[in-house]
Amino acid sequence: MTAPAIEEAIDALDVDKFWERGYAILPNVYTQEEIAAFREAAYASRGFGGDLLANPRLRSVITDGRMAAVARKLLGTDDLVYTGDSSFTINGTQKGWHKDNADRVDPEAPDWADRYTQLRFGIYCQDHSEHTGGLNLRVGSHDLRNTSEGEVQYVKTKPGDLAVWSMRITHSGNGMLLKDPEAPFPMPNEHDRFKPEEVTEADGDRIALFAHIGADDKHAKRYADYTKTRKYLVDAWRMRPYDDEARQAANDAGLRLRDLPAEVMDDPTAGLNELWQPFPYEGQKTKAPAAKPAKPAPAAPATATSGGTDVKAVAKATLRRAYRAARGGAKGVRDGWRAGR
Repeated sequence: MTAPAIEEAIDALDVDKFWERGYAILPNVYTQEEIAAFREAAYASRGFGGDLLANPRLRSVITDGRMAAVARKLLGTDDLVYTGDSSFTINGTQKGWHKDNADRVDPEAPDWADRYTQLRFGIYCQDHSEHTGGLNLRVGSHDLRNTSEGEVQYVKTKPGDLAVWSMRITHSGNGMLLKDPEAPFPMPNEHDRFKPEEVTEADGDRIALFAHIGADDKHAKRYADYTKTRKYLVDAWRMRPYDDEARQAANDAGLRLRDLPAEVMDDPTAGLNELWQPFPYEGQKTKAPAAKPAKPAPAAPATATSGGTDVKAVAKATLRRAYRAARGGAKGVRDGWRAGR
């Protein structure tokens, strides 16, 4: 993409709308030749290990400056950080509502104290404007402390588009696009209800590239500290640490690099959680409160025993949903790290 073209895409980016909805799609950020090259590089990188920065075939996704330029406009700062959370997937199977930030079920946790400054970027290397398998998200859910609210949206990206969303937004991979344009977008747990002839065809192998870039602030530090607890990330970092060329490429892109592969290499306390677990913080209550929406929600039905809302049941159900989403998310990302194995 030429410099004027990327500048045009960024100039058209509506910052206020992003913070209202929690996501944005920038069209035609990459050429079709670049998308084809990403696909070839992903196939060639099966079993490589590590994040995208550690992979010379896919390093440019992080370091070509396009994601950084978008982050600077959305976040209003030049102080950006990359902490090693990026990956590619080939026909990954992750599905189920979840959020990507550290604090997912505790509304009193630090992630919810103010505007969240950590972004997830996604490049989908096939068409999802007319084909199934794209991103589902809940509009505006980056400001809701649960995964059950927000209008369901199937994001109709085309090859070359760059998607960016708040890491607090509720989303799901491998969405379903039906042939009926009037039909509502199916929920992740509703896919089995539809016959194959009702669903649009997939556009070949589903290859997607993901990267986290954020403001270099307290939220970035907390998120990086949290990722050090996750086994799939730590395993990948230990498999493929950064070399000097990777470090210099991040610096040249205007990104401060927190070298988590080096931090976890000889740390026996890193990577102990295969599934998401609540990340502790100072002043945390002994038992974290149940997740709750940022705005009033409809009253829950009365129970037969109490005559009112069963708060414990709601809390347990919320935590069960978070656990299932974390389990599904971990499997999906592992599919990407281990593609081809």
